Amino acid sequence: MHKGYLCLVLHGHLPFVRHPEHEDFLEEDWLYEAITETYIPLINMFERLVADNVHFRMTMTLSPTLISMLSDELLSQRYIKHINRLIELSAKEVERTAGDQSFQPLAYMYRDNFCRCRDTFERYRHNLVNAFKSFQDAGCLEIITCGATHGYFPLMDVCQPSVRAQVQVAAAHYERAFGRRPRGIWLPECGYYPGHDQILKEAGLKFFISDAHAVLHATPRPKYGVFAPVYCKGSAVACFARDLESSKQVWSSIEGYPGDYNYREFYRDLGFDLDFDYIKPYIHPDGIRINTGIKYYRITGTGDHKEPYVADWARQKAAEHAGNFMFNRQKQIDHLYGLLEKKPIIVSPYDAELFGHWWYEGPQWLEFLIRKIAFDQDEISMITPSEYLAENPVNQAVVPSMSSWGWKGYSEMWLQGSNDWIYRHLHEASERMTELVKRFPDVNGLTKRALNQALRELLLAQSSDWAFIMGTGTHVEYAVKRTKDHLLNFNRLYEDIKSNSLDQGWLSGIESKDNLFTEIDYRVHQ
Repeated sequence: MHKGYLCLVLHGHLPFVRHPEHEDFLEEDWLYEAITETYIPLINMFERLVADNVHFRMTMTLSPTLISMLSDELLSQRYIKHINRLIELSAKEVERTAGDQSFQPLAYMYRDNFCRCRDTFERYRHNLVNAFKSFQDAGCLEIITCGATHGYFPLMDVCQPSVRAQVQVAAAHYERAFGRRPRGIWLPECGYYPGHDQILKEAGLKFFISDAHAVLHATPRPKYGVFAPVYCKGSAVACFARDLESSKQVWSSIEGYPGDYNYREFYRDLGFDLDFDYIKPYIHPDGIRINTGIKYYRITGTGDHKEPYVADWARQKAAEHAGNFMFNRQKQIDHLYGLLEKKPIIVSPYDAELFGHWWYEGPQWLEFLIRKIAFDQDEISMITPSEYLAENPVNQAVVPSMSSWGWKGYSEMWLQGSNDWIYRHLHEASERMTELVKRFPDVNGLTKRALNQALRELLLAQSSDWAFIMGTGTHVEYAVKRTKDHLLNFNRLYEDIKSNSLDQGWLSGIESKDNLFTEIDYRVHQ
């Protein structure tokens, strides 16, 4: 008889990046890399587990912006060009490395991987959302939603209609994609602010994922710590808090598994290693060297010297680390079961792109772990939040603390000298959107199109990704431009709607470019 539960949660999200006005846009590669290195490997893993009748339960966010991009025809066609280019490059690499016993097997490995990615993408008719939906329909995966554009809710509390719009638009978008309403939500950046659970309840959501201190600092203090969900007082929406021990064991590149010297080195890529003339057809058309995803070296050590990657060694390490993770959870659950006198739940949430993109062996580790839990022990049961609440409907009611899983646990990552300028503009735009809804409660035609687009532009400007990028100092120019462009679009729409001077051609242009949430209703912003 099992003594406790393991709830694995992968957060799948990317900001909305779609530039039909450019033939080849650098930041669109974020999506193509994620498809190749994370989402298709996860899909192939799920397929193998289902084919082998392995019992498992996992939870996964698919954010509305990620779903929109995975479903977009233009981006799908561009992905096919991207993967075909990688297949061509890897085939050339097989020839270039002929006779090299260290590198040619790796060239074959990448060629086969890229061909498998293309085959999987074609098999699901260029829409990977269909793949994830099939696993949810089969009962082994629970897909939860997120904020519409991943807006950071604690810094939006002064404009609660925007928080409500982020949640309502996301829930409606999820229903359109999966044929039912979402039961749970990953609060963007795990950013919880007291009272927002009422907004979640309005949207029919039953639970959310938070960081540990949201519950540990709750009022009153939680009887079972983070090892049981709590209900938010007044709304009865459940909060599942992150277990710090199991999380750090995986995500930390220093103390966790991904830093093992046998794993693949992320920062050594063919796009920077080879002669420019050879690699030129496979990098950015402007001659900007970029990551190709073909990486021939292992981490090796802390210095610059790197040894060739050995796939068998890395696979063996992934199996060992999966066994170690399971052993630690068995000991943790055994201890907690005796201490709490009830079955604890270990909630282990991670960014999905850790698995495959940042940590190449991550999907292998995950598959080993799932198989070991299914066949090598009987103390741990995998579970989703919805299943846990169905089995355990009675839980303590508290008021969770404001929190996030960002740097230092609160809002510093999204509110600092590099990005603090954005909020006065975002808040002003939110107030203007509320004003428009009150002034035009029921319109049709061109005005309604403009109002819907105004809400799209506001939501896109609110994406927490832009503030995060400014804070990290990478791609800052792009993040600043996206924030300003969406605010400028919104403010022009605001003025044109009020003065009844809409330019239909210009409106059609931004509708075509920022084309997500086709069924949006501007009136949710109230």
